[in-house]
Amino acid sequence: MSQAINAYYTITASSEFREKERLREKARHDEAQALYNAKREAKREEKFEIARKLIKRNRPVDEIAEDTGLMYEEIEQLRIRM
Repeated sequence: MSQAINAYYTITASSEFREKERLREKARHDEAQALYNAKREAKREEKFEIARKLIKRNRPVDEIAEDTGLMYEEIEQLRIRM
């Protein structure tokens, strides 16, 4: 048992092992960040889609801003592009 423990400490103490672990952790972080950004972008796109529908229904800009959380300028840009 002590040989196994010593072998474990020897392996984990090596710079190569630490670098591999650092890269694995970075990969996990990058993946989580990409997922977070994708979800955030999807929510934002959903807000724009709702705003487009409300613009088509001739709702006031302040009402659209309140309902979607978008800024007035963003809504006006959507209105211009439609």
